[in-house]
Amino acid sequence: MSLSLFKTIPGFRSLAFSRLCSQLASSTLAVAIGWHLYDMTHSVAALGYIGLAQFLPMVPLTFISGHVADRFNRQRVVQICQALEALTLLAMTIATLCHALHPAGIYALGVMLGTLRSFEMPCQQAFLPSLTPAALLPQAQSLVTSLFMVASIAGPSLGGLLYGLGPAVSYGITSALFLAAFISTSNIRLMTRAASKDPVTLSSVFAGLAFLSTRRDLLGAISMDLFAVLLGGATAMLPVYAESILHAGPMGLGLLRAAPAIGALGMSLWLARYPLGRRSGMSMYLSVFVFGVATIIFGGSHTIWVSILALITLGAADVISMVVRSSLVQLATPDAMRGRVSAVNTLFIGSSNQLGEFESGMIGAAIGPEAAVITGGIGTILVAAAWIPLFPRLWSLDRLEEIKPE
Repeated sequence: MSLSLFKTIPGFRSLAFSRLCSQLASSTLAVAIGWHLYDMTHSVAALGYIGLAQFLPMVPLTFISGHVADRFNRQRVVQICQALEALTLLAMTIATLCHALHPAGIYALGVMLGTLRSFEMPCQQAFLPSLTPAALLPQAQSLVTSLFMVASIAGPSLGGLLYGLGPAVSYGITSALFLAAFISTSNIRLMTRAASKDPVTLSSVFAGLAFLSTRRDLLGAISMDLFAVLLGGATAMLPVYAESILHAGPMGLGLLRAAPAIGALGMSLWLARYPLGRRSGMSMYLSVFVFGVATIIFGGSHTIWVSILALITLGAADVISMVVRSSLVQLATPDAMRGRVSAVNTLFIGSSNQLGEFESGMIGAAIGPEAAVITGGIGTILVAAAWIPLFPRLWSLDRLEEIKPE
């Protein structure tokens, strides 16, 4: 990992620490609220409803939040969101200690967090290009991604440990993490932008979608990543594989769940040290192809170590695709449009994860889990092949640092 970025880019340390604390709080909280809600209701369906409560606000608010990110001070918007997240979790801590929290309060927490995240994420994603020279952006993106993966791996474990001390402890610690993210965000020194004075119209709100139609390389990157995750949702089948196919038990399930994140973390660290060079577009296509092959191998495997290696490879390949896509979103988009395009990207990628798990579950119930996973892997490979003639500009994309907005 190139730690020199922390010294050469002013404000990068604060940005990285803010993103780390924010993601660590979110992944820790996801475990805590799930356990707490199940303890209160003993309902499996309730666990699905809390995920739905966090996801649904993103759909109607995506285009509004992107417009807010482009019309107002992005740093201020993130500060407000993180402050409200900290205060909301503090209120949850007090309510839990006073035995005044009911399931409805946890659902309300889910809606609140989903709403705040829908405004926070597009603004937060637009920070990096405002701090980082274009030549260093892919390397900086890889480093931020590696920190994201560290938080994603550590968060669930921390959430389970803290919940063992009581739900109030979990909510109190996550409140403190959001507060730390707020303080770090406040220390970032971004270039101030002149607020847009253009009138708010339907065309301006949906300008992110219109912009994607003019940048075929960017549209191809986002859509290929979306379909790859949508079709290759093998992670939804992990409990079935651990229990009925691999016969690995709860310990095996834990290893299977950790494997993609381990692969992603390893590849993120590698790319932070050795960024992608020539033929970045071809590298993205190849990574999606490898993602599909790894999914097929996992789907047909009946050996735990083969399955773990396949999932590690899957996670590593996904990061290459993600770095190319994220760099394209940040470098190819004019600053005045960055919030709206980032919001569309967030919706597409976020929805593909949930819909991918839903798709895998439905097909798995219809034709069996192994056939569903293998079919999804084949579909991913076919998408990568079909996208080459559909988006030739993405295929011929060379160095990421040479991308310019049009």
